[in-house]
Amino acid sequence: MSTVSKYVIGNWKMQARYDQGIQLARDIASGLASLPPLPVQTVICPSYTQLHGVHTVLEKDRLTPQQLALGAQDCYPTPSGPFTGDISAQMLADLGVKYVILGHSERRQNHQETDAIVRQKVKAATAAGLVPVVCVGEHLTERNEGRAASVLAQQIEGSLTRDFKGLLAYEPVWAIGSGVMPSRKELVHKIRLIQALLPMHLMADDVDTPILYGGSVTSAQALPILSVPGLGGVLVGSASLQAKSFLEIIKAAATVAEREASGKPLPKRFPPSPAKNSTSAKNKDKAASQPATGKGAPSN
Repeated sequence: MSTVSKYVIGNWKMQARYDQGIQLARDIASGLASLPPLPVQTVICPSYTQLHGVHTVLEKDRLTPQQLALGAQDCYPTPSGPFTGDISAQMLADLGVKYVILGHSERRQNHQETDAIVRQKVKAATAAGLVPVVCVGEHLTERNEGRAASVLAQQIEGSLTRDFKGLLAYEPVWAIGSGVMPSRKELVHKIRLIQALLPMHLMADDVDTPILYGGSVTSAQALPILSVPGLGGVLVGSASLQAKSFLEIIKAAATVAEREASGKPLPKRFPPSPAKNSTSAKNKDKAASQPATGKGAPSN
């Protein structure tokens, strides 16, 4: 669907206040402007309250959407109506948004969003001209019980439209914000599994849906993660809240894209595989299954 080699998408979640978000956008934009053209599509996804301000920053820095695009973290499945507190895809498009994250595990759990709801949002985003970034991923218990493949198959079939033209982000729930990651072997297996599942659901004869990885992505781990065969980029959480670390991830994506294009070998060194019952992963998985309330709200 695109000539872009790699995607790097920053999900700011509900982390930065307005002034902090504007300064962060300035720092990222300035950093990108100082670099030569890269084969990387960078997207930043602030909270709703920051979208207009961040869009203004990008316009002032004269960065094209191909260099740095604006994304949102969610949208409502209908274009308008009596839905207090919700934002439609068309409203996002009016603000200069180009991409929208849908079906993130925190939305699925904390707001009880089903695959069917995510699918409706995909339709709404596509109709508004936005690129949907749909998240899928298994819980730790599902992984340990050997059910990850069936969970991913169900999420892909239920969340994506048959004519889906967007990005798919594999985010194992137990890895998000826990500091724990799948091993290279496991990640390679999951990417291959998703590559096999997509043609079974999508109508297109030539399925080229980019597959991203998200879950405790850091600048130190970016190069080996992005070097996993078939991986189209990364969805970054906490590390996208610091311009320096986010820019390092973007540079790592460019390095991998350039090496792939030239046929040069890619790094295979990878963070150690976590134990199946990793305490960090178990705690994160347990916390993610509970609604966010006050002090118990999940961190990035």
